[in-house]
Amino acid sequence: MSRRGSVLHIRTHWLLLGLALLCSLVLFIYLLECAPQTDGNASLPGFVGENYGKEYYQALLQEQEEHYQTRATSLKRQIAQLKQELQEMSEKMRSLQEKKNIGANGIGYQGNKEQAPSDLLEFLHSQIDKAEVSIGAKLPSEYGVIPFESFTLMKVFQLEMGLTRHPEEKPVRKDKRDELVEVIEAGLEVINNPDEDDEQEDEEGPLGEKLIFNENDFIEGYYRTEKDKGTQYELFFKKEDLMEYRHVTLFRPFGPLMKVKSEAIDITRSVINIIVPLAERTEAFAQFMQNFRDVCIHQDKRIHLTVVYFGKEGLSKVKSILESVTR
Repeated sequence: MSRRGSVLHIRTHWLLLGLALLCSLVLFIYLLECAPQTDGNASLPGFVGENYGKEYYQALLQEQEEHYQTRATSLKRQIAQLKQELQEMSEKMRSLQEKKNIGANGIGYQGNKEQAPSDLLEFLHSQIDKAEVSIGAKLPSEYGVIPFESFTLMKVFQLEMGLTRHPEEKPVRKDKRDELVEVIEAGLEVINNPDEDDEQEDEEGPLGEKLIFNENDFIEGYYRTEKDKGTQYELFFKKEDLMEYRHVTLFRPFGPLMKVKSEAIDITRSVINIIVPLAERTEAFAQFMQNFRDVCIHQDKRIHLTVVYFGKEGLSKVKSILESVTR
């Protein structure tokens, strides 16, 4: 009887052990099924349904870094300028105090005006007078024309592609970036603090405050360098709620920047003329006219298009496309 009970006890023990192992196995399979699956090609954070590679985020990070570097350089230059202005104001206050003390002591005083080197100023002004920024120049041929290059806050579009073999220089070389940032700041100084001879009036904001332009209002600029005179800059600024551009012309005669002109341009009635030379390529022209209708006609409506067609083959199709868009 005791032997029989012992066998029953052993069987019960093994049965419980088997049930425990079975439960552990079921639990292990359940955890494997419920665990989140990892995918090496999973989408990186971004828009839903879009895959972004490492290069995209590196380019995005580089662009943000360039923007902050430009902003930091601008702030450093503004701080240095404020320090210099503070020092000049301190010197002027000290000079006025000395004049007051001398006058109080009954001693005659004859103030000497602060004189800049007249020969240097005459040379700089002569450089401006000789440059094409003020007057035109007679050129022997079209090869003598000095072209302009355009730039924005983040890019420079150059005619001579250099080592990059691409007309868009990005990132912009540090010396050129510092130069253009300085030019933009000088243009903002001209607009926000105009002289009496400037052809512009102080405009007010919606609350009656003085309208202040900043670097975000800069649209684009052009520059070219005359090797024996200096660099000419044409800057364009625009507020979103204003129907006019602010155009500033600056010239660097191999020295400090000197303002040439600052004016307001009314664009409410301006018409943009586009001239398209064309030979065959009618399918590409049809796509161009589709974009022209969607962008220029439907949105702006102040565009005049002229198509100069070379040859006779395909001319009838081009005319039908133009007539269709006109209707």
